[in-house]
Amino acid sequence: MTPSNTQLAAIKAALFAACLLPAWLLWRGFEADSLGANPIEAITRGLGEWTLRFLLITLAVTPLRKYTGWHWIVRLRRTLGLFAFAYGTAHLMSYVWLDQFFDWPAIAKDILKRPFITVGFAALVLMIPLAATSSNFAIRRLGGRKWQSLHRAIYPIAMLGCLHFWWLVKKDITEPLVYSVILAALLGVRMWWREQERRRQLAGAYLPQTPKFKGKVIKIFSE
Repeated sequence: MTPSNTQLAAIKAALFAACLLPAWLLWRGFEADSLGANPIEAITRGLGEWTLRFLLITLAVTPLRKYTGWHWIVRLRRTLGLFAFAYGTAHLMSYVWLDQFFDWPAIAKDILKRPFITVGFAALVLMIPLAATSSNFAIRRLGGRKWQSLHRAIYPIAMLGCLHFWWLVKKDITEPLVYSVILAALLGVRMWWREQERRRQLAGAYLPQTPKFKGKVIKIFSE
């Protein structure tokens, strides 16, 4: 079932509100002093985790469309991707501002001491061109093929995000392991689709078929 334009607008509005909810809950927790002994760390980590979750949800759109037939769901992918970038930016700013108070020498030392920060920063930098080219104008300007090639950067971005989280935790790797397994499944299904496509091409599925003659046969010579 394909929603009408009015229904799709309502779905987009609900999705927008739902994407804002984690940030609002973090803010409410900060105001209520319910984020634990280190609220700044809780905010920074919470924003980072939601960045990774939004990346994985964005990657899940294509398999969901393919297996459910909900082609309209692709129109929600841009919102999800932009929120992934927004939460990633907020994650970085919470570290630079709330945690380090723009102390650049201390930040530089922290980067050298904890390389997971470099990995996370690299992932966010790679997200910038994706966010900047998310509009319909950018798609028309770049062309569909170039735009699609550029936005395949979401795959290494998600990998770097999982690595960033994995290196962040010290002992309990349950959460980054779960995210990594989900990412592996999302990337694995795409690899399987590509392999199926390659096999169809090798089997000649895309070779032009000889048109069947449907006209009337006229005898030229009689027996």
